[in-house]
Amino acid sequence: MNSTPMQLLLVDDHTIVREGLKRILEATGEGLRIVEASTGFQALECLRLQPFELAIVDLSMPGMNGLDLIRRIKADHPRVKILVLSMHAEEQYALRSFKAGANGYVTKDSAAEELVRAVHKVVGGGAYVTASLAERVVQQLSGDVGVPRHAQLSDRELEVLRHIVAGERMTDIADALHLSVKTVSTHKTRILDKLQLPNMAALIRYGLENGFAADDSLPMDLQAPPGDD
Repeated sequence: MNSTPMQLLLVDDHTIVREGLKRILEATGEGLRIVEASTGFQALECLRLQPFELAIVDLSMPGMNGLDLIRRIKADHPRVKILVLSMHAEEQYALRSFKAGANGYVTKDSAAEELVRAVHKVVGGGAYVTASLAERVVQQLSGDVGVPRHAQLSDRELEVLRHIVAGERMTDIADALHLSVKTVSTHKTRILDKLQLPNMAALIRYGLENGFAADDSLPMDLQAPPGDD
């Protein structure tokens, strides 16, 4: 990073995650100027008001999800680098993030040191993805492993699937994604059809077998540590 303090935008709907990230990044001693946003809409407003070099973006947020936000940032602020920090270690999320315009992808169970490395690499103009995830992405792109059935789902359908697997009701999913219950039900029907599954039980089993779950727990590495008393 250069001698001028970097302007960095943290976008995550969990306050404790943002606090943990700030502690990790501020501990580098590089004098970062960090601004926080809890939704995609807040992030776009921050970007409208001042310039940023890097946005660290969560994928699972209420309202505008991370993939939609990445596309908006790249369309309206193409010079801003984007590092995705997500709970999802499934390669489909990484592939979709890079296709949307992200420059790096790190999972929330990564060590703090890896997050800092990713920030440096992305700000320096490179791309970053964790080694284990990169191997699976390359295998899928090269055809060494079969493409999973859920690869054909739209971004929104993938998000609905994640909430269904977590055991949430249609009304709860609708509230979380700012959709109508009818729209969520339509997505559910399309998911069952695309995955060629007979019922909800089979859908939940498929989701669990493929690592889908809602972002209910926070990784210890990103929880705000106690004060230095």
